[in-house]
Amino acid sequence: MTDNNLPGPGQPTPQPGSPSGQPGQPQQPGQPQQLPPYQPAPQQAGPNQPPAKGKVRQQQAGVTKPRQATVAEQRARAAALKAQQERFAAESAAFEKKRKTRKRLLIGGGVTVGVIALVAIWYAAASPKNVTAQCTDSNNVIVDDDYCDESYYRSHGGYSSGGFIYIGGTSYRYNYGGSGAVGQKVSGGSYTIPKGANVTTKSGTSVQRGGFGISSGSKSSGG
Repeated sequence: MTDNNLPGPGQPTPQPGSPSGQPGQPQQPGQPQQLPPYQPAPQQAGPNQPPAKGKVRQQQAGVTKPRQATVAEQRARAAALKAQQERFAAESAAFEKKRKTRKRLLIGGGVTVGVIALVAIWYAAASPKNVTAQCTDSNNVIVDDDYCDESYYRSHGGYSSGGFIYIGGTSYRYNYGGSGAVGQKVSGGSYTIPKGANVTTKSGTSVQRGGFGISSGSKSSGG
């Protein structure tokens, strides 16, 4: 029976320390035996050992402490906080200025409206009324305005007395504010001349000029 571990014809005899069936180098006397290079086994990080480079540290609640900010980060945070405070102060000042301006405008507008209202009331009270006068006879019938005109009745031998105008035995006088046409009885009005009013006839003759409570007499006599 043949041993497979024995070298064949012409093959070198294997030396101790060489793998079986592989040709080895003869070991020199006095030299140590050669061993394969050492390869350390990978180590696992323990709870108190820092993690290896390139790995993310796992944070644990109540254990992990925040990293202290650097001087540059602290300065950047302080600058950002200061800018935010300045911006808030500027916005507050602008809002307060707008509020005061609006308040002044509202007050000024109210004062202006009040003044305009007072002027309007004063003007309405001071402005004279326009009243139309119509000449009437003793029967309160409306006649032509000439019978109450001073130049007319004087040229016809007439005269005025006590608010009446007398021409040829017939009396005439003005009615103030009444309505109607010539030949009709006057409707409404008064035979007392209103004070401070502008009084004119339908033909445009001025009987009295009034204004601001002051009146002046007319050429024609009134009641």
